[in-house]
Amino acid sequence: MRRLRLAAVIPALLLMAGIPARAQAPGGPPPAVTVAKPVVKEVVEHDDFTGRFNAIEYVEVRARVTGYLQKIHFQDGAVVKKGDLLFTIDRRPYKAALDQATAALASAQARLNFTQTDLERAQTLSRSGNISEQVTDQRRQNSLTAQADVDSATAAQRQAQLNYDFTEVRSPIDGRISQRLVTEGNIVITDQTMLTTIVSLDPIYFSFTVDERSFLSYQGTLKIGMGATQNEHTVPILVALTGEAKPTRKGVLNFVDNRVDEATGTVLLRATVENPDRFIKPGLFGIVSMPASKPYRGVLIPDEAIAANQDKRLVYVVGDDNVVQPRNIRPGPKIDGYRVVRDGLKGDETIVIVGLTRVRPGAKITPERKDLPPVRE
Repeated sequence: MRRLRLAAVIPALLLMAGIPARAQAPGGPPPAVTVAKPVVKEVVEHDDFTGRFNAIEYVEVRARVTGYLQKIHFQDGAVVKKGDLLFTIDRRPYKAALDQATAALASAQARLNFTQTDLERAQTLSRSGNISEQVTDQRRQNSLTAQADVDSATAAQRQAQLNYDFTEVRSPIDGRISQRLVTEGNIVITDQTMLTTIVSLDPIYFSFTVDERSFLSYQGTLKIGMGATQNEHTVPILVALTGEAKPTRKGVLNFVDNRVDEATGTVLLRATVENPDRFIKPGLFGIVSMPASKPYRGVLIPDEAIAANQDKRLVYVVGDDNVVQPRNIRPGPKIDGYRVVRDGLKGDETIVIVGLTRVRPGAKITPERKDLPPVRE
């Protein structure tokens, strides 16, 4: 009766200890399992955050003079260059005002020339005593007044020229233009009527927030947000759009906010992302992969090589005599299809990667050796 109880209790104890119940039968050959050495290479850990794309330059194109919109020179949604003509406001009233200001300037200049000649004549006569000082002072005053009139007419002519130039609305930046918001024939008001908008597309900003704990870690490892601008501009990031399997779009971190948001406990970061094909549009969501550590020598193993023993994780290490022994490990993040082992393996061990259910501690195995590729798809 006692032997029967032991036979029933032993399998249960093995299961509680995390040891597979299936092992080699007494007297049978050692089970065949696949073994391999871990992949050892330089790795960088990454953290993923969700963010949104924003245009580096955004312009609301407004009328700078009042008048009737005469012509629109672009197609909705087109790519425009800085200086391209977009709208023409009726130029005739402003051309008339410019001609009038030009004529007024010419008249003022003629009066100035006369008063200067008159003053020179008075100064000559004054030296010979043929004219009083009072007359000379009056002619000097007339010359100064004429000079002021010329300055005023020049300013008025310059303002008229500006207003005339503003009747042609040109693109202030390179980018993609939106739809027209006003059609031809409508009156537009100075600084009030929005005509359209333009956004730049290449490069483009990607803004995201990180939690306080991650930010403190980045400050320690990457020195971001420490005033070392040259370091912040060299932190590379990769971004994936919605639906993309992995991040491939390159960028660099170029901004770290100067405070932690008290409401959310997060810090705003911003990267500049290359967008030569203009595929990314402002407002899209994305997932950024940001380096969370400096490069270090990493030991990587497949997830299926890791067994569980309650709250612990372990692997089976194969000795020279093909006897397996469990070893506790501390797994980290997944990189290149493998799991990083932070502690427990040096990288020169041989471990069981396939067939964990056929091994038990202290038992021999028949190893089938395999070389793991550097990157696992």
